[in-house]
Amino acid sequence: QVQLVESGGGLVQAGGSLRLSCAASGVAFRINSMAWYRQPPGKEREWVATITRGGSTLYAGSVQGRFTISRDGARNTVYLQMNSLKPEDTAVYYCNVNHVRFETPPVVRTAWGQGIQVTVSS
Repeated sequence: QVQLVESGGGLVQAGGSLRLSCAASGVAFRINSMAWYRQPPGKEREWVATITRGGSTLYAGSVQGRFTISRDGARNTVYLQMNSLKPEDTAVYYCNVNHVRFETPPVVRTAWGQGIQVTVSS
């Protein structure tokens, strides 16, 4: 079982920055891709950004140019640097890790973090 621990959320004024972190831990697994999702108040959860094992990155149009996803492979940690924050970025942010568990046979699983609140005031 892979566990994810998120940190770095909080309250910030519009135009400010925050950096989210998500550390994965467990035994006998290999991470494929890591991603961030968010769920604004009263809305469905939505995809924000993904970084692949090879380091390729993809972003939702609403955050392109403002958010940067990165990872530290040695620490199994993914980051989301959020700049030029807007009130509409207010949401609970979730870390998502697609990984392979070394079982017989190996299985692909997705783990979710517990969610962390980001609030942007106008």
